[in-house]
Amino acid sequence: MRLSDRLIDPKSPERRPRRAAYALPTLFTALNVFFGFLAITKTIEGTLKAAQSGGVSIPEYALAAQLIGVAVACDGLDGRIARMTNTVSDFGRELDSLADVITFGLAPAVLAFCWGFFFVSHNIDPLMRDQILQGGYFLSFVYLLCGAARLARFNVVTNPIPKNPGRPDRKYFVGLPIPAAAAFIASIIYFANSAPIENWIISLLWLALLALMSFLMVSTWRYRSFKDLALLQPRSPLSLILLGSLIFLIWNYSQPVLFLMCFTYTASGIIVRIGGLLRRRPATVLPVSETPTLG
Repeated sequence: MRLSDRLIDPKSPERRPRRAAYALPTLFTALNVFFGFLAITKTIEGTLKAAQSGGVSIPEYALAAQLIGVAVACDGLDGRIARMTNTVSDFGRELDSLADVITFGLAPAVLAFCWGFFFVSHNIDPLMRDQILQGGYFLSFVYLLCGAARLARFNVVTNPIPKNPGRPDRKYFVGLPIPAAAAFIASIIYFANSAPIENWIISLLWLALLALMSFLMVSTWRYRSFKDLALLQPRSPLSLILLGSLIFLIWNYSQPVLFLMCFTYTASGIIVRIGGLLRRRPATVLPVSETPTLG
């Protein structure tokens, strides 16, 4: 018997799930909000401590990045659990979107600004430093705004179609999902051992990365959703070996492995889009040479 059938209320003539079944995905959504809130508070706490003591490394930034990563896992579970238990509802979808704005929009924006711009060296020209800070304020806000716009589009569009449709037997996101964008930002900060950016050149590169993340979220480029993968179906021994190896690598080498995973997923949409554009280029027509005739 399937899990959704076990949770059906016997007193319901419409075979609806029990009321208690709706609490399970809502619990993971609440955890999503909690981890996002905690990430924001830890980011502010670490920034204030470092501003007073002048610390080189800020462990609160690593903790905030880890909390965002855990929230990504919770966000993936609440949707899958809702579909497995047949408890998908409009309320749950709206609550999930509001939670994502906080955890994957506001929390990464605050973390990205404090880590990437707040500690830029004072040895450079004060006007340049002020311009970098203003750019950090602006692009951190743009990231948050684009994330909210992407979530709004996800809620109102029933069957979005990317510019470069993929295989019909697979499911795709239209644009980079906001949890993936937040995970990529968090993985970079976690990979950097929480040492904030002080070099103004690297800070400018961080500005460009925030702009890229903002664009990818509101774009119509294709990203694999993996919603077509059924967790309850039997798996081959090879898949179990790969999953076990991945868990081992994350446990022992979490910083580089998580960064490479997030980088690969973010770059996949860009590579697929560039490949689609190259395939659409018209073939170059070579001029036809005249064949000499024998007179």
